[in-house]
Amino acid sequence: MSGGGARAAYQVGVLSAVRDLLPDTRINPFPILCGTSAGAINAVSLGVYSEDFGDAVDNLLYIWRNFHAGQVYRADNLGLARTGMRWLMALMFGWAVDRYPKSLLDNTPLRELLTERLDFSRIQRAIDRGALYALSVTASGYTSGDSVAFFEGGEDIEPWKRMQRAASRTPLKVEHLLASSALPFIFPATKINREYFGDGSMRQLAPISPAVHLGAERIFIIGVSRMNEKDQRRRGDIYPSLAQVAGHALASIFLDQLMIDIEQLQRVNDILGRVPDRVMAEMGLPLRPIETLVIAPSERLDDIAARHVDALPFGIRTLLGGIGGTKRAGGGLASYLLFEKPYTRALIDLGYRDTMARAADVVSFLGLKPAPITP
Repeated sequence: MSGGGARAAYQVGVLSAVRDLLPDTRINPFPILCGTSAGAINAVSLGVYSEDFGDAVDNLLYIWRNFHAGQVYRADNLGLARTGMRWLMALMFGWAVDRYPKSLLDNTPLRELLTERLDFSRIQRAIDRGALYALSVTASGYTSGDSVAFFEGGEDIEPWKRMQRAASRTPLKVEHLLASSALPFIFPATKINREYFGDGSMRQLAPISPAVHLGAERIFIIGVSRMNEKDQRRRGDIYPSLAQVAGHALASIFLDQLMIDIEQLQRVNDILGRVPDRVMAEMGLPLRPIETLVIAPSERLDDIAARHVDALPFGIRTLLGGIGGTKRAGGGLASYLLFEKPYTRALIDLGYRDTMARAADVVSFLGLKPAPITP
């Protein structure tokens, strides 16, 4: 599950549809769970409750269907005023005091929510009992530049090290989720061991690789942007607002690399399909085809965010309005911060519809017998 702030509500809708397609909702159909950014929060929530998949999805639905921004970051006027004052002082006198604001928003409420809702000790228990094989959370190191997959899993899993990619076996904690979901500039970095980490989507050159390293041979991918869009080039005579530029930058971090990685994986699969197994064995190449199923939004989430931007708290709406974030063209930035139930419920419903539209593909991919239909 990829990142994207409030866009991750779409993932919950997809998971809800998968739950309804299962013949036994208690059995977890995903023994390996991998998540980045807000997708990491969803993945860990599934892992914590993986001994009953239906219960895990119900917990996610309850949170995401009733979200408000104050559960993720300080959205009250006083908190925003303090943050604005710190930025103003830094811009005016930072050269003298050598102190700088850590982020645009304070995500202390998210720490409190995660601590209250998730018992991280249940992850290892689920692994010991066979309900889960592995769970990884990816974060990006600000000093090393490495994309690090922090994971818990079976004893036979070996940590890996590749160019700008690494893995670390460790008991997952709330700090890993705060680090993985720390949107650049917007939320503060989190220190884990000796390094500060930020959002896992930054510099994540191969988003699918943690699942492959953990042993997955079939990967169910939930995207948070439309795939294979056509006719995107449109005339633009109006200079882009700061919000539009910021949304474009975030899209390059969160959305583009996943699509590129999927395309590369499909290309490798095509090559492997043309090479006989005997030749592969003689050459000693440890490559195997990876089957994938991608569920992605059938509508632009930026446009949905633009329709619901009025649901944001007044202070955040004012802040976004000052840089063009409340207009349709700036909906991209709003789509990451709109942790409000009118928007999250719209994404959940869209995710559910998109998955049910491909129910036959999902059932076949997961090797399921269709769930009985209740009249």
